[in-house]
Amino acid sequence: MGNIKHSIFKQVKLLVAFLAVAGLSPLLLGKLGFWDASHAAMPQFQKPNEPITYPPAPISYSEAISRASPAVVSIHSTKTLPKEANSPVTRDPFFRYFFGDTRNMQIPQEMQTGIGSGVIVTKDGYILTNNHVISDADEITVKMTDGRQAKAKVIGSDPETDLAILKIDQDSLATIAIGNSENLKVGDVVFAIGNPFGVGQTVTQGIVSATHRTDLGISTFENFIQTDATINPGNSGGALIDANGNLIGINNAIYTRTGGYQGIGFAIPISTAKEVMGELINQGHVTRGWLGISLGKLNDNVRKSVNYPKGEGAVITGVMRGGPAFNAGLRPGDIIISVDNKETKGPTDVLSITSKLKPDTAYPIAVVRNGKTLDFRVIVTKRPLKNPAERNTEQP
Repeated sequence: MGNIKHSIFKQVKLLVAFLAVAGLSPLLLGKLGFWDASHAAMPQFQKPNEPITYPPAPISYSEAISRASPAVVSIHSTKTLPKEANSPVTRDPFFRYFFGDTRNMQIPQEMQTGIGSGVIVTKDGYILTNNHVISDADEITVKMTDGRQAKAKVIGSDPETDLAILKIDQDSLATIAIGNSENLKVGDVVFAIGNPFGVGQTVTQGIVSATHRTDLGISTFENFIQTDATINPGNSGGALIDANGNLIGINNAIYTRTGGYQGIGFAIPISTAKEVMGELINQGHVTRGWLGISLGKLNDNVRKSVNYPKGEGAVITGVMRGGPAFNAGLRPGDIIISVDNKETKGPTDVLSITSKLKPDTAYPIAVVRNGKTLDFRVIVTKRPLKNPAERNTEQP
């Protein structure tokens, strides 16, 4: 019995000792730096960012749409296409056998129709649209959202930006608020309003996908807003508005491989449209400066040939003899690095800056020639007005 008690007492002592060691071991291991070493060996994970919270977005943009949409109109144009009596078909002997000599025959004319959109920008009836919507039209009819129709007169057009101004004589016209396209940022919510395929006024939503798009071959002067708001044939000339209903662009073109919507549309910024609109209303055309040169982009081969290994600019590829640049001493191979003391990074900059210069006025132009910077003063002249079909080949 005594042995049993002694054995139990011994086991209890061992248990107490074990518990004491277990309780003290973390402290001892900590003193020995065990936990530091163990912690250092563990992989380090940074705390993930907390969710970003913003004020709740509007559930509906109907108020903004209702403010803007009454000012967006449908434009229907008609163009007469006369049939030629002396066409290859009518000259065919087989045709003449059945129908006789058709040289003096009166052949009915064909009518070509087109559908586009426009935006009423003033209470007295000025409408902003695309030039290609109304180009060469014999008759233009504007249809408003309140059911009224009116014949429109072309006040002026500018093929180089693909903009045009129409005028209608109507009372109580809805007008649109003009926004600021210079403050647009990628990701801003936008809406396209127009008459796609002639189905009636339609609103589509998207975002600003990019700004200041150039070198697209759509027009001479390019500075497009790119958006994924659905734009289709018939939307041309319609409104691109912001989330408050302000006009920020005129829908102009789509990128497509099939003729349908591809998620890439382009609008002319309202900042550009306002400048053109003012001149078209005041004088019926736009006056721009002109140098009489053609330009190219810099690449490795060009840089080697003109001794310009680094830096920005635009290379002169051709100079019109007797033109402003030629008379000032500029020659092919010169690299234009500034116009009117404004830095030029490429042909688009030269074209844009030059177009804003006042004709018959001298301006400084800096070029690099054979590795040396030279300064010239060029008396800018008035840019020739071109045929719409030539708009994609224009130079400063």
